[in-house]
Amino acid sequence: MKTTSGANPLAGRLQEDGFAILPGLYEPAEIAALLQCIEGAPASGPNFRRSQAVFAIRNLLGEVPELGPLLDTAALRALLTQLFPEGCQLVKAIYFDKPALSNWLVAWHQDLMINVDGRVELPGFGPWTSKPEGTSVQPPVAVLENMCTIRIHLDDCDASNGGLKVVAGTHQHGVLPPATLPALTPAAVVCAVPAGGVLLMRPLLLHASNRSTSARPRRVIHLEFASTELPGGLQWRERRPWLEAEKQR
Repeated sequence: MKTTSGANPLAGRLQEDGFAILPGLYEPAEIAALLQCIEGAPASGPNFRRSQAVFAIRNLLGEVPELGPLLDTAALRALLTQLFPEGCQLVKAIYFDKPALSNWLVAWHQDLMINVDGRVELPGFGPWTSKPEGTSVQPPVAVLENMCTIRIHLDDCDASNGGLKVVAGTHQHGVLPPATLPALTPAAVVCAVPAGGVLLMRPLLLHASNRSTSARPRRVIHLEFASTELPGGLQWRERRPWLEAEKQR
């Protein structure tokens, strides 16, 4: 994904800032169909988390496979072609719902862990975690640098309902020591994204979100794409080819 801004302005912006906002990637009717599909899903099992403060679905396309064709629009495929000219695969999908007046926040962090199908001892991979939903590991920085997160906003989102805060350029400095964060976060900006818009983000970008203070929900589909395979027999747990499948149509 290290493309010069002259050859590919969007990839260049991501390389420079670590994030970009694109309004209107999904039409209102497409957003309505996505919400209807999610709301009709059975909310049971270890990948579902539901409370008064949050509703989340991990391994989203595994749990709600009907979402796949609804997400796979011509607009998304065109965007992925810009970001990954050589092809990519979806490696993680999560649905987040921060309900109105939710009292939870997300502290400053980088997205350092990836979901894999099992533990394989490899140089540069670790630490490891094991949860009911599966195994995760922190990979070498080179793996994270070839990934991009696409957050599809199903509601208008701003600071009042927990919009993401980011610190531009922090993805360029690898894994940040916790002691360095207080000096960086005063430069944060809030990513206001309209319903149907997307926030593109590099995993190493420093980000957080505040508590919601409004009566509006903040529902987001979080998709992570990667252009590389993992070494040594290690596999992405949720791997789904995306652009490769499109090329065969």
